[in-house]
Amino acid sequence: MEMKNYTPRKNQNPVAIFNALCFLLLRHSVAQALTVPQDISALKAFKASIKPSSIPSWSCLASWDFATDPCATPRRTHFTCALTCSPDSTRVTQITLDPAGYSGQLSPLVSQLTQLTNLDLSDNKFFGSIPSSISSLRSLQCLTLKSNSFSGSIPDSVTALKSLESLDLSHNSLSGPLPKTLNSLSSLKRLDLSYNRLTGYLPKLPYNLLELALKANSLSGYISKPSFDGLAQLEVVELSDNSFTGTLGAWFFLLPSLQQVDLANNSLTSVEISKPPGGNSDLVAVNLGFNKIEGNAPASFADYPLLSSLSLRYNRLRGAIPLEYSKTKSLRRLFLDGNFLIGKPPSVFFAGETSVSGSLGDNCLEGCPGSSQLCSPSQKSYAVCKQAYGGKPRS
Repeated sequence: MEMKNYTPRKNQNPVAIFNALCFLLLRHSVAQALTVPQDISALKAFKASIKPSSIPSWSCLASWDFATDPCATPRRTHFTCALTCSPDSTRVTQITLDPAGYSGQLSPLVSQLTQLTNLDLSDNKFFGSIPSSISSLRSLQCLTLKSNSFSGSIPDSVTALKSLESLDLSHNSLSGPLPKTLNSLSSLKRLDLSYNRLTGYLPKLPYNLLELALKANSLSGYISKPSFDGLAQLEVVELSDNSFTGTLGAWFFLLPSLQQVDLANNSLTSVEISKPPGGNSDLVAVNLGFNKIEGNAPASFADYPLLSSLSLRYNRLRGAIPLEYSKTKSLRRLFLDGNFLIGKPPSVFFAGETSVSGSLGDNCLEGCPGSSQLCSPSQKSYAVCKQAYGGKPRS
């Protein structure tokens, strides 16, 4: 600490010198206590909403002692972690809790932390609803509440967070529909609401999305083009383990940046595939297993030059395995098991140089070598296949 502003005068009274030094020490201390009162009161309310018995002595929250200023530096014994402040030590900008098993509710007064850019409470035991007052956090860029026990609906007010780039509410007990104005999150790039109890239809999605994860909910209805209009940057779609129905249109796989798709464990009844324009596509992996897709296996998947993993297992596919699947150089994993495919599988799948893994088992195929791992499990019985085709299945 520098004391440039005080120079003792010759023969000055020692008491005066002492008082001057005390004044300078006090002024230095006050200069460090800069956190605005509204942020301090918000932090106090935040901690007070957590059960004291769930705050271990070694945890970050245990070090939050309001006898000192939250943003004061250096932090040797108090507010040692979970908190980040602005460069001028006046505002709280991040709360990132350690996964210590904290149990309690998220205080609505968190809305006073108006300069907060990151709120991460993941892997704890928070419960109750997400306060609607969270809409006041207009600077928030990342909201991560995953792996807690939050319940109730996702507040519509969350869509007021125009700076939000990542929203992760996965692994909670949230219910009800998705906010109708979800697309107003114009900066959102990553959305993960997986493993909740959400219901209803897919609304219009934010157009800057890169990753969409809504798996393991109870969402229903069609996967419709209006929900995905304008999503030119979307790379990952995970909608597995829901109740989506109907036809998956050809437009879906033509989304220009699409790379990975997981729609397994739904109730889709058909899928339309078109060749990618100019033969160009970034599509790498598709999982449509465990649906109710009927008709022939879509041969046009072979036109996607980077597709390396394709699963259509346990649907209601009929007819022969498209020969095109054996001609593509990119395909490495192919799962067609659990359908009603007939005829002989392409012989190239069983050539010594083939590098395709997966399964063609549990179908109605002829001449699938039992020695090949691809043909496991064994084919359906003749009686089952006959019944499926209303008579003897033909090649």
